[in-house]
Amino acid sequence: MGKNLHKHRSRTIVEGLTRAPHRAFLRSTGMDEEAMRKPFVAIVDTYGENAPCSMSLNQVSDNVRLGVAAGGGVPIRGTAISVTDGISMNHAGMRMSLVSREIVADSVEVFVRAHGYDALVGVAGCDKSLPGMLMGLARVNLPGVFLFGGAMLPGVAPGQIPGVAMRNRQATVLTTIEAVGTAQRGDITRETLESIEKQCTPGAGACPGQFTANTMAMVAEALGLAPLGSAMVPAVYSERIAISRRAGETVMRILKSGGPLPRDLITRKSLENACVAVAATGGSTNAALHIPAIANEAGLRFTLDDVQRVFEKVPLIGDLQPGGRYLAQDLHHAGGVPAVLNALLAGGYLHGDVPTLEGLPLEEALRAFPGPDGTVVRPCGEPLSDNGGLVILRGNLAPDGACLKIAGLKSLVFSGTARIFECEEDCMAVVAQHRYAPGDVLVIRNEGPKGGPGMREMLSVTAAIYGQGMGEKVALLTDGRFSGATRGLCIGYVGPEAAMGGPIALLRDGDRIHIDAQAGTLNVELSDEELARRRAQAAPFSRGHMGGVLEKYEALVQPANLGAITHSGAVDWPYEAPTPGDTA
Repeated sequence: MGKNLHKHRSRTIVEGLTRAPHRAFLRSTGMDEEAMRKPFVAIVDTYGENAPCSMSLNQVSDNVRLGVAAGGGVPIRGTAISVTDGISMNHAGMRMSLVSREIVADSVEVFVRAHGYDALVGVAGCDKSLPGMLMGLARVNLPGVFLFGGAMLPGVAPGQIPGVAMRNRQATVLTTIEAVGTAQRGDITRETLESIEKQCTPGAGACPGQFTANTMAMVAEALGLAPLGSAMVPAVYSERIAISRRAGETVMRILKSGGPLPRDLITRKSLENACVAVAATGGSTNAALHIPAIANEAGLRFTLDDVQRVFEKVPLIGDLQPGGRYLAQDLHHAGGVPAVLNALLAGGYLHGDVPTLEGLPLEEALRAFPGPDGTVVRPCGEPLSDNGGLVILRGNLAPDGACLKIAGLKSLVFSGTARIFECEEDCMAVVAQHRYAPGDVLVIRNEGPKGGPGMREMLSVTAAIYGQGMGEKVALLTDGRFSGATRGLCIGYVGPEAAMGGPIALLRDGDRIHIDAQAGTLNVELSDEELARRRAQAAPFSRGHMGGVLEKYEALVQPANLGAITHSGAVDWPYEAPTPGDTA
């Protein structure tokens, strides 16, 4: 692994007569001759004051810096942007969310390759910054380590709220989002809603359920890119200081030994392990979008078809919100991600021979950690459900697949009548005014990667439905995305999307739609002839000019079943040796 690695790409920057201007710049940053003889290690985070999940990353990066220095490297920090779905949701700003994943990956590549750095520690804390950072690590393929900033602690809700499940009055931002629907229905007062709002998010860190951030942090451990046991430590725990320092020391050890590199760790087996962990814990449906995108950066084609093959055979063993009872803090105290992986390994669902950052095969590295506690994490022989927490659906309405989180659902079969909305706002207006009925299938189209553009997620709509007590009385179907916090009969990523001429574009009010998560099917009660007739009559998709980053994104983005990627495959960046004969 990594045997052809040149350990000091930074020599291109500092060695030779013609590099005097480069060294002058480095001196202005505080480097001296001794520092310039050491390897340069990039520490790239998504720190920002825009969200609680980003605010805690400064301390993580500062302590990584100490570990790099202790290991004999020169730590150099850089920062990429992040978008928080908590603020961008339910308005046009959500179009920027998935786009930000690509911007983070691009920022890592540009920062690292432009300056000739020798290694990389990536630090992220939010839904799209995590996969973006993992994609960046795979793309540059230098000695690298990923660190999650950690989840926030839960807040406290003011008493029992009708329609909102709580355990010991624990509250998260999802409590507030769903309470909006409860307030719209008149079951709680505005004052109660305001009290929930003020108490549900008490500090820094990512949303604490098994939503997208924690799901992707688990994926990072399963892929071997993050230290085992690091993901579920809450953001405010001092344990994160030691984890961060050790991560800096780890990247220096990998740099000195020559591996494993990210693409040594991201293999078909480790990608399958990541899918197993997601399904077994009822993780975010967004993982079905991000895992193929990470694979693409490593030069592997891993599509929704591959994700489906794994999801179909995994039991649900993690009792985690939103479908279950517990939060990231509870999973940490129950043994963290290794407890999940040990349970899956013992059940025969995991590849134990994949490499890890620790330099050991996964099976051997996991021996240092506990197995399932029996409550937060069940043994595979005593699952919460024989079906994993997520399923991929296919049929004449979704030839390229669609994704449904079934963890916590009471029924896996639903038939209903289509109500068509051309965008999220139109549906939200109807839901807010309770102008829908049991048995409806609310269809939101034109929200796919190209159609949005940007593939917005519909958490506000789904949470309002749940808060109004209609969570499993209606279904919601979209070519857009759902939040990791979404629960209920919510089917996303329907492909092909409407903008690409998928069958979802042909639906009309009153069509009968059949959902069967047990059989894995999603169909509309229309003949092939009727679908063909409607297709012949359909007008081409059109939307006003978007401009800016969305214009570029729309031109490049590929379908959701391929991960909504924007470029094709891994590219190796050649090492450039100092100019021959150019002496210092």
